[in-house]
Amino acid sequence: MKTITKHCAIAVSLLLTFALQARAVNFSNERLNYEIVYHWGMIWKHAGDASLSIKKTGTGYQARLTGSTRSWADKVFPVRDTLKCSMNARLQPLRYEKLTHEKNYYARDLVEFSHNYSHTSATCTRYRTDKPTQVVNLSAKCQAYDMVSVFYMLRNLDYDELSRNKRVTTVIFSGKQKEYLTITYKGRENIKMRNGTQREAYHITFKFTQEAGKKSSDDINTWMSTDAARIPLLLVGNLPVGQVKCYYKES
Repeated sequence: MKTITKHCAIAVSLLLTFALQARAVNFSNERLNYEIVYHWGMIWKHAGDASLSIKKTGTGYQARLTGSTRSWADKVFPVRDTLKCSMNARLQPLRYEKLTHEKNYYARDLVEFSHNYSHTSATCTRYRTDKPTQVVNLSAKCQAYDMVSVFYMLRNLDYDELSRNKRVTTVIFSGKQKEYLTITYKGRENIKMRNGTQREAYHITFKFTQEAGKKSSDDINTWMSTDAARIPLLLVGNLPVGQVKCYYKES
């Protein structure tokens, strides 16, 4: 279950900018709900729920991602995680906070960003119940994001101007070290939602690696709606046994 929830957190949070053709989009107050499903052969089990919300402020945005396991999964490995992010009007992250509560494990990461042209720096303070507080300085010679702000940059792209198999890498600050996120645009596809409806979507793949080039997790496939909202409709990650699928819950 811990492996499942780790992939779910990456899946719902994932996303990033191609640093190419961006649309001029102003996000309004919004809440997106998701069902996290474990799939193995004939087994389809609703394992958890997640929601992603954004609220416009006077100078930018406040965004929040929450995830939790359902009652049956709580008996195996309960999870209650929250990711919060403050962004400016350009969708650059200013402050990122990750609150982790997984069974008997508690943790809090606080990342405070500074931006200077093409350079990004951050101070990450890591709070643990069983360890001394740790402060880590992070730096990247590019625009860096966290696991929430990167999602909104991804939704702000003009995919119709991108070529198939276009690949770009950017940097994520989310803890004691920076990660590299490589995104590949695979083109338009029709997908089947959990309620049986068909949707046209942009297909994108994600690969997370550490500075030494070692993969941080298995690749993730994402499908995003082709309308102006650019809503992530389906995210799929592989597990040692089966897959975890995160479906947008349509109203």
